[in-house]
Formats: sequence, C-alpha cells, structure tokens
Amino acid sequence: MSAENRQAGGVTSLLAMAAAISFLLGYFICIIAGLWWPTNSSIILLLCIMGLLVGCFNITGREIMPYLVAAIALVLIGTQQPFTPLDDAWDGLGRRLNDIVHLMALFTAPAALIQAVRAGVSLAAPGD
Repeated sequence: MSAENRQAGGVTSLLAMAAAISFLLGYFICIIAGLWWPTNSSIILLLCIMGLLVGCFNITGREIMPYLVAAIALVLIGTQQPFTPLDDAWDGLGRRLNDIVHLMALFTAPAALIQAVRAGVSLAAPGD
C-alpha cells in the first residue's frame, strides 16, 4: 500500500470516528441543551453540523432505510410537543422533554436529508 493510500485511509477512518463520536455526543448535547439552553442558536448550529457529519460518514448503505424511518418518527414527535400534558404532573417536565426531543429532531434532520438523497440516487441508478 502506498503512502498516499494509507494517508487517504487514515483521513477516512478519522472522519468516520469523528462521525461516530458526533452521533453519541450529539444526543448528549441535545439532553443537556434541552434542559438549560433549548433556543441557543450556537448549539442549534453545532447540532446541525454534527448531524451532517453523522449523515455523511456514519450510516452504511443497509442502515439507510431504518435510519430514515427512525428519523421520520423523531422529527414528527419533535414538532408536535406531545409531552406538554406532563407539566400538570411536574411543573416544566413536559416543556423540558419537548425541548430535548425538538433538539434531537434538529440533530437528526441533516443526517436524514443526506440519507434521503443517497436513497434517491441509488433508486435512480440504472440496475436490476
């Protein structure tokens, strides 16, 4: 293997590792930010960038459809605010859960967009 191939493989594996870390760290940030800073624009931008990393480098071809189904569910839940009734049980609990899920949807949407484009391209390609 030439030095150029090793270097290219190293960059790719480094990006894949960064995407895997972004995946876990992204959900952790969603939880923390959802509790204390749900409307912070810098955090929202960071989550979108991390979601792009995940979408580009962390999802394999056979994971596209399950990821898209999960992303659709998460985005729908994140936009509906279903936990609001929990505010009656514990003041602010429903609002906090809605904020966390909303940030998770914001984190997941860029990766879902990339996967949807990948799925569309693979469907449009001539073949079987």
